[in-house]
Amino acid sequence: MSKTLHHGVRVLELLVAHPQGLTLTEIADGVGVHRTVAHRLVRTLEAHQLCRRDKFKRISLAAGLVRLAEPVEQDLRTLARPVLEELGEATQATAHLVVRETATRVRMLMIVEPRQAPMHVSFRPGQVDPIDRGSAGLAMLAAAPALDGERDEVARARARGFAVSYGEIAPGIVGVSAVVPRPAGATQISIGVSLFKASEEDHLGGQVVEAATRLATQLR
Repeated sequence: MSKTLHHGVRVLELLVAHPQGLTLTEIADGVGVHRTVAHRLVRTLEAHQLCRRDKFKRISLAAGLVRLAEPVEQDLRTLARPVLEELGEATQATAHLVVRETATRVRMLMIVEPRQAPMHVSFRPGQVDPIDRGSAGLAMLAAAPALDGERDEVARARARGFAVSYGEIAPGIVGVSAVVPRPAGATQISIGVSLFKASEEDHLGGQVVEAATRLATQLR
């Protein structure tokens, strides 16, 4: 493994976790390198428009990352967007597409906010969460056979066909998600909504399951 490349990626990961920006010293401490090494890493990333410095010399991510990320899962996002838009408008909630990144974590690949809702939940695309917290991860766990010691919410999601979580990703936010049916071996995906209140869980869950099934049909 390239140590320099590893450190450069760690710089980017730190900046993702601190969107308000970091000082050079904070980056050096976070990566565990000398300040001089951190300076060279940041200068290299700046040259590729992957990070930038503001007038206070705080370092944050730059627009070059958007260009790099654009081709990632492009076909999936293209197919998912109209499904998410329709789900968001039907539920007046923020709709999201989440992919399973590893055995223990999931990543929000796409967020679509409702256009007509007076208030809605806002998330940052690319956000990473533990798979055992939040409706998206719980829905993915529920798609597998039951395991000893699994959360009651996983077993309930398996029985209902969709998962519900309360305040697990953000305080006061309800999440409802369903897995997108896919062939064995394919990356797990879930579709869901996040909102402030879910008075009719079964109805909302049915809408989410219908959207997940519709996306599955388009992905075949």
